[in-house]
Amino acid sequence: KAFRTFGHLLAGLGCIAVCMNSASAQAPQQISEILGVAHVNGQYAPYDGERDYLNQGAKEILALGSETIKIWFVDPHRNYPHHAEWPEQFDSLTAMAQHPYFQALFDKPFKHYFLMTYPPGRPDHYWRQGVTEENLEAERRDFEALTAHLLESYAGSGKTFVIQHWEGDWAIRGNYDDTQDPTPTAIEGMIAWLNARQDGVNRAREASDAQDVAVYHATELNKVLPSMREGRPNVVNTVLPHTRLDLVSYSCWEAMTDPEALRDALDYIAEHTPASEAFGKRNVYLGELGWPENENTPERYRNALRQTVETALDWGCPYLIYWQLYCNEALEQPVENNDDVRGFWLIRPDGARTWAWDYLHGVLQGEEGCSSDITDLVNS
Repeated sequence: KAFRTFGHLLAGLGCIAVCMNSASAQAPQQISEILGVAHVNGQYAPYDGERDYLNQGAKEILALGSETIKIWFVDPHRNYPHHAEWPEQFDSLTAMAQHPYFQALFDKPFKHYFLMTYPPGRPDHYWRQGVTEENLEAERRDFEALTAHLLESYAGSGKTFVIQHWEGDWAIRGNYDDTQDPTPTAIEGMIAWLNARQDGVNRAREASDAQDVAVYHATELNKVLPSMREGRPNVVNTVLPHTRLDLVSYSCWEAMTDPEALRDALDYIAEHTPASEAFGKRNVYLGELGWPENENTPERYRNALRQTVETALDWGCPYLIYWQLYCNEALEQPVENNDDVRGFWLIRPDGARTWAWDYLHGVLQGEEGCSSDITDLVNS
């Protein structure tokens, strides 16, 4: 078993207990809510002849047994192009949420939705060059409007929506060079930007009397180990301490093969994150976890996934999001066979289910080691 002691497991579930004591929270109640799957920009598109690509993927995640999905709530004509007709751009986030494809998704029996969100009409990471009060008020208005719409539209549904952004340590640099430190202007801009987004969510929540529905806001980190080990400036130690967020997402690729590093990174993030009213001090979840099957031996691939899932559950992450349903990284175009992609997948181009599908299905059904323990405790 991954859980070293009964007491350690109870401590790992502390964030869930905190959520359940919060009047507005829609806490993860069981493993099918904790463990979710991302679905975005797959480079191939199995099709059943009935659904658009966004909802076709959602159907598959439900079939896996998960009630939690992560999607890109931005540029859907680019991220979900197959078997669908999208406008080139939406006027607002609320208008996007009202599109029939998204309405169909939100009407499905998922309990938790993770929305990677940027408002239309301005660059995603404009704040690197600094922000004005006009910029910040626009962020507040956009996130207040989206939150108000979700609370009103899905009141009584038992659904939770988590609004987040993409990997912040690349965003704050504007590139993928982690030897380049973020500038003071970018750090200050990101702090102000994140707090403005959170302010918008808070304003809508405070103004709403909707029951049995929740909307939260999160940031996402992807470079924690260099800060933890070397004191390097990253989002975790330069931005997080100055925010007041509901949740923090860790895109944990750097720690996927080292369980102790992952546990230490989660501790380090929690130490630098102000506690959340809804989720307490363990308000850190894994926003991306996975491993490319085509580039690793079966043993390395399987161990990486097993160890990450078990370590994160043991630590007490409220959510774990597997990357992803259909592989988004092509080696050849067009994708015609399984070797044409890197192998971030649950379903291959030929339609076959992968080992990861079988493993996660077992976890979700309580058939895999630690997952049965956590399911019994959460349901008790």
